Amino acid sequence: MATESLFTLSGISLIGFALLGYAFGCIPCSYLASKMMGHIDIRNYGSGNTGATNVYRVLGKKAGIVAFIGDFLKGLVPALIGNALAGQEAAAVASLFAVIGHCYPATLKFKGGKGVATSAGMIFGTAPLIGIILITLQFTILFISRYMSLASIISAVLFPILVYFTEPSPVYQIASLLMGILVVFRHHSNIRKLLKGEESKMTSKKKKP
Repeated sequence: MATESLFTLSGISLIGFALLGYAFGCIPCSYLASKMMGHIDIRNYGSGNTGATNVYRVLGKKAGIVAFIGDFLKGLVPALIGNALAGQEAAAVASLFAVIGHCYPATLKFKGGKGVATSAGMIFGTAPLIGIILITLQFTILFISRYMSLASIISAVLFPILVYFTEPSPVYQIASLLMGILVVFRHHSNIRKLLKGEESKMTSKKKKP
């Protein structure tokens, strides 16, 4: 079965699932949420990041939740499509490229978010049990520390480790490792701030900037 799955993901099929995922990832959900709900370009506010966390910080909970749901679905839908058409490995490839598309979207001149919400969609679409474990851990760390970046980085590091011990597919293991590395890399500025004690804690503004 593993051999057949790897074969179906070769050549044109592999490229097709990757392009499908990247296309979903390029949908600028957080950018659109800030435009529609706050009438602003989120790239000019807060951290300048086009992700759900920055929308939450700048425009508040309602806009942040809408942005999160949109970014989450960008990872979930490609995973469900890939899984329905060719199994977990296709789902992993499609949703990995959705995360890449979110971080480097052609629609926003390749300047996107940090991939956390989209990665969560990918995880729940491919390995729901791991998703439950990680989101529980992430919210626990966030509740204790108030640092979303720290919670996201720890979850990104643990994801490929959990996959290695629970999922036998080498394709999925590689995809999870690449996703984890990408999310950690996108948080490089947060890591520097955490080490210096300068990172901002998770708060939101109630009023439009």
